[in-house]
Amino acid sequence: MKGRKRHILVDTQGFVLKAMVHSADIHDRDGGRLLLEQGIAQQFPRLRHLWVDIGYRGRFVRWVEETLHWTVEVSKHWWQGIRYVWVAPGQEAPTYPTGFQVLPWRWIVERTLAWLSFNRRLSKDYELLPATGETWIYLTTSRLMLRRLASVKS
Repeated sequence: MKGRKRHILVDTQGFVLKAMVHSADIHDRDGGRLLLEQGIAQQFPRLRHLWVDIGYRGRFVRWVEETLHWTVEVSKHWWQGIRYVWVAPGQEAPTYPTGFQVLPWRWIVERTLAWLSFNRRLSKDYELLPATGETWIYLTTSRLMLRRLASVKS
C-alpha cells in the first residue's frame, strides 16, 4: 500500500506533543503504540489520560492500560458498533443522525491536523523520508505557537 500515516499526540489546546510518520501499511493501533513507545511517559510525566479515535480501540487500549497505567477513552458516536437495537413493543427505533456530528475531544486533534494542512509542505506527502515529515510537523507547530505568543499583548 502506498502512502503515509501521521500519528500525533496533542494537549487539550491542540499543540503537538509528539508526532510520528510511517508507511500506511501499519494499522492505527500499532502506529499509536509505536508513538507511545518513544518515551512519552518520561517526557510527559503528568500525562495520565488519553482520548483516542475508534481506530485505536482494542489491543491498543489494553496495552496502554497495562503498560503505561493510563486511562483511555475511545471517542465514538453512540451508534458505532451497534448492528441491531432491541425496541419494546410500541416504541420507535432510534434514528441515526445524518450529516456531520461533533465528537467530544476528537475535534481537537482534527483542528490540529487542519492547522498543519495550512502549511503547503504538509498539505500532501512530498517528503522522501518519514523523519522529514515529522520535522515539518514540529516546525509548523513551533510557528503556530510563536504566532500565538507574538499576538499576546502583555
